[in-house]
Amino acid sequence: MPLSPLDAKPALVLIDLQRGIVTPPSVPYSGPEVVARCKELAAAFRARGLPVVLVNVSFAADFADLPKGRDEESLAEPDDEDSLPPAGYDVIVEEFGAQDTDLRVTKHQWGAFHGTDLDTQLRRRGVTQIVLAGITTSRGVDTTAREAYAHNYSVAFVTDAMADRELVDHEHAIERVFPQIGERSTTGEVLELLAKEGSQ
Repeated sequence: MPLSPLDAKPALVLIDLQRGIVTPPSVPYSGPEVVARCKELAAAFRARGLPVVLVNVSFAADFADLPKGRDEESLAEPDDEDSLPPAGYDVIVEEFGAQDTDLRVTKHQWGAFHGTDLDTQLRRRGVTQIVLAGITTSRGVDTTAREAYAHNYSVAFVTDAMADRELVDHEHAIERVFPQIGERSTTGEVLELLAKEGSQ
């Protein structure tokens, strides 16, 4: 189904285009492929004076604020020094070409709304819709989308500008979850809509 016309004031929200998340293998697109498409989208949004939000995940220097939920994965593999993120893991990759005008949001969980000022930053700019992309599909992107939906934003997913560690997780989010909380699209479709609406 084609994406509906964008709202008058959408924002591009890009999830975790940072060294520690872009570098590991991902599917169905590589980290660099996702970054390249996000870079295209960001240029188009900036050209029309629309907000670009760069979200990264980071923690205190001693990692004392790492989530301490009791989940099966962390119980099976207790934290040690080897499992902690390497230095520079939270830096947005240079290949993206971040601009001074981009909004920066640092999160400490999967979702970009919880514990941040993202909602305030968007509402004060009159944003009613977020166009969402980044890594990983089933964690950072999915959780942010659910939070956006709960905050009453319209959500558009750029499905060829996101990736995950496991294909089954990526596909489940795109095929089963996203249609219930937003509209799916591609980089080309979003760029076409922006060009069309910018010429009116």
